[in-house]
Amino acid sequence: LQGIFVLGLPYALLHSGYSGLFLIILAAGLCCYTGKILIACLYEENEDGQLIRVRDTYEDIANACCRKLSPRLGGIVVNVTQVMELIMTCILYLVVSGNLLSHSFPYVPMTEKTWSVIVFVTLLPCVFIKTLKIVSKLSQLCSLAHFIVILLVMTYCLTQIHHWSWARFRLSIEFEDFLVSVGVIIFSYTSQIFLPTLEGNMENPGEFRCMLNWTHFFACVLKTTFALTAFLTWGEETKEVITDNLPPFLQTLVNLCLLTKAALSYPLPFFAATEIVCACVSRSNHCNYVSPLFTLGVRSSFLLLTLLMAMFIPHFALLMGLTGSVTGAAMTFLLPSLFHLKLKWKKLSFLEKCADISVFILGLLCSLAGIVCSITGLLEVLK
Repeated sequence: LQGIFVLGLPYALLHSGYSGLFLIILAAGLCCYTGKILIACLYEENEDGQLIRVRDTYEDIANACCRKLSPRLGGIVVNVTQVMELIMTCILYLVVSGNLLSHSFPYVPMTEKTWSVIVFVTLLPCVFIKTLKIVSKLSQLCSLAHFIVILLVMTYCLTQIHHWSWARFRLSIEFEDFLVSVGVIIFSYTSQIFLPTLEGNMENPGEFRCMLNWTHFFACVLKTTFALTAFLTWGEETKEVITDNLPPFLQTLVNLCLLTKAALSYPLPFFAATEIVCACVSRSNHCNYVSPLFTLGVRSSFLLLTLLMAMFIPHFALLMGLTGSVTGAAMTFLLPSLFHLKLKWKKLSFLEKCADISVFILGLLCSLAGIVCSITGLLEVLK
């Protein structure tokens, strides 16, 4: 919930003004809600009225919804969407790492792509990760690095409090800039891909809803505080990545922390993507066993694929925005609300149905707007 997107929130406020603060709170509530209804789709009531977990993954939910059309159609669509988003996320971490190193050491005669290759070499041990426990420990270190970055930036901003002015906030907004802000804010909260696995691995799954409430609440408070203090510090000079506004001595330190965060963030989407592929192959062979050699081959191929795409795809940021608008909105808003309506229609109240339909429509609008903005940007670059 506290990814690299957080660094773009002050820039989002620059283009959305007071409405951006409202969007940060609204997005937290919506993403928390879709997380809950997604997990609700994993359960069914037995004859005694007790909830029993009858499904384990996002794929199982999709298959249950599309059973009449095709037993595996929904799962295929969901798996392809998940793998696309996860792989693109891994590529983004490599691109960001190269960018951070090149800006931290401008006097070293190396390109961003060369720096990305160096980071890639340090990530090679990812092919040997076998369990989620290892990933969780790396994620803890990632969270630590993230909070250090937030603390450093906010501490500097608080030293500039005498320059703050609420007059910097805009009441009027430009529609296209506002859409960009919506995308940054919403996608800074996305975590639905990981929730079924996370809930299934909890010692007490009954605490999942409470955990989701508190994590989204604290994420919302931290995002709002961070975005607000940074924007009030730099105002109209706020850059797309707020660390670029920092003085040189602090920028290098923060960039190195961000590099650590990016490298430690890589294993989670990488592990999730390879697990999905291996699970699909296992089921297609009507067997629950996948040879260690095959698994190693899949992981090695994915690792190499992320490097090659980071090296050779031009205008990657725009392509990432286009993919994110399709996969991110689908996995976060469209599919959870659609699946919940399909599986729980008879048991939902009128207000719950209205809530699901509203979330679906909102997700569709966000997706279409993001696609239009990304395609427009690509066409302008390619002219």
